[in-house]
Amino acid sequence: MPILASRTLAVFVLALTTSVLSPAVQAAKPKGPAYTSAADADPDFALQGEYLGTVLHEGQPMPLGVQVIARGNGAFDVVAYPGGLPGAGWQPPNKIIGTGQLEGSGAEAIVKLEGVDWGGTTRRGLIRNEAIVVIDEAGSELASLPKTVRKSPTLGAEPPKGAVVIFDGSNTDSLVNGRMTDDGLLMEGVTTKDTFGPAHWHIEFCLPYQPFDRGQGRGNSGAYFQGSYEVQMLDSFGLEGKDNECGGIYKAAPPSVNMCLPPLSWQTYDVDVTPPQFEDGKKVANARLTVRHNGVVIHNNIEVPGVTPGGPQKTEQLNGPLFLQNHGNPVRYRNIWVLPKS
Repeated sequence: MPILASRTLAVFVLALTTSVLSPAVQAAKPKGPAYTSAADADPDFALQGEYLGTVLHEGQPMPLGVQVIARGNGAFDVVAYPGGLPGAGWQPPNKIIGTGQLEGSGAEAIVKLEGVDWGGTTRRGLIRNEAIVVIDEAGSELASLPKTVRKSPTLGAEPPKGAVVIFDGSNTDSLVNGRMTDDGLLMEGVTTKDTFGPAHWHIEFCLPYQPFDRGQGRGNSGAYFQGSYEVQMLDSFGLEGKDNECGGIYKAAPPSVNMCLPPLSWQTYDVDVTPPQFEDGKKVANARLTVRHNGVVIHNNIEVPGVTPGGPQKTEQLNGPLFLQNHGNPVRYRNIWVLPKS
């Protein structure tokens, strides 16, 4: 079993170094490029992602998850999670943030990792051969955390009896401004022609890979339920998980855990919508949302106090459309359906 000295995990405390990972506060115009295909992406794309393995901490085996985020030109941010990956073993808030730098190319490419104590000054962390490895000064491998690819358990969910199919790749007849890519994916900036009240929604989405962009300029879109309440879509892989990041109810509530997968991964939102209640034309109860991001509950029947700016519906009502925002980034969608509730 790979062994790391107990000192390795002593640094896994709340150490949010803002100079390394910046929150999504920049509403910058995308700098580009924006890749929508892994085949077209730069070499850094294959190195970013999630890594998972087991280390020894105080004599006991412990899972350790690591997220590696590409920042352009061979630079990476690194976030390590004792206990496992977000939504799969990690217990917030303890994590450590570091950096990485690409050296070499092709089969000889490695990423040298900095900022994580691997058990001594003579030990180093590297990414090579699709794993994070810890080596000693002689180059001997002490631990290995292979790259892992997680998929949402609701990916490809079939619409149940009574559901209304919004988009299945065959046409955009149910949408205003509906546009498809050549390979049958829905493009951003569309609104359903029909309106809906209480309902369960299923949406699959894919965020572009934009290594040079930051904050709100990086894979930005949003799903406005009832045309009013936005659940943000953003490439927030490895970030803190704020209300303006992926899974956040914009201006209302951050997700309980950041479940954003790496860009170009297909992800899912499964959302239960309860509209606001009115008596004599006056609102007496706020709308409520339960949101599952990639199968994990990130909002549990949470109140949403009002309309999110930027959607098609400016006042709260009992019914409204689904709106998928165009924020200047090539976000793609598929397999969208809704099950109305009584």
